[in-house]
Amino acid sequence: MNNEMAATAGTVRLGDRTVNRLGYGAMRITGEGVWGPPRDHDEAIRVLRRAVDLGVNFIDTADSYGPGVSEELIAEALHPYPDDLVIATKAGLVRPGPGRWDPDGRPGHIREAVEASLRRLRVDRIDLYQSHRPDPGVPYEETIGAFKELQDAGKVANVGVSNVGRTDLARARAIVEVVSVQNRYNLSDRSSEQVLEVCEAAGIAFIPWFPLATGQLAGSALERLAQRKGITPMQAGLAWILHRATVMLPIPGTSSVKHLEENLEAARVTLSDEEMGELEQG
Repeated sequence: MNNEMAATAGTVRLGDRTVNRLGYGAMRITGEGVWGPPRDHDEAIRVLRRAVDLGVNFIDTADSYGPGVSEELIAEALHPYPDDLVIATKAGLVRPGPGRWDPDGRPGHIREAVEASLRRLRVDRIDLYQSHRPDPGVPYEETIGAFKELQDAGKVANVGVSNVGRTDLARARAIVEVVSVQNRYNLSDRSSEQVLEVCEAAGIAFIPWFPLATGQLAGSALERLAQRKGITPMQAGLAWILHRATVMLPIPGTSSVKHLEENLEAARVTLSDEEMGELEQG
């Protein structure tokens, strides 16, 4: 398999960096419920190293994945990092236990979180630091202000936001240059369409999380098209995302080298306008 597979999909700008447009989301290398260590530690390390071997130079994680486990595994597998590798992490969610995700957007928490992520990732500056989710108990301007302060202090190179609507995105952009938005987006859930349009107009990278949700596949347009083209439905779904907008930076995650390689094959898939319409109509 081509060691530049991820580059086949083209590139996207992330502030002061440019990355290949198929990344890797590192949530699934943790334990069940995104809690604790992975069931197969060695396979998790192989997945991370294989991703880089195949041209992935954007890896997305968060301090809440594990918590802390995903960041530690990334450092174990890949440090010292290749010069072109961009590692993005997030802060703003805390984990009292498996399956629980509680927002904490207090500036003090964000400042503590960045120091912990810097230690786990073994870096002096985080390439892309993202607000994980607005905290209804904290004014969003205060949360984003903390990210701006960290950027000004040199601990963060670029700032992104996640799980936002247009209003919160506008609030964040009034405080700091936002280089990425990470929202749920896939063929089955296009509720962030208006946010994507803002990103397209402004040249902001759009990172769709849960990009492989395909709904009920049996007899679906996705399954029919995949069968015709001799690819998997997952590859067809990823190809649709890549073709949907040039600012798209999908980050399919997996804990399996085999599935990683299958996902990255989506970079080779081309879709006509007719095929795009067929998928969107369902």
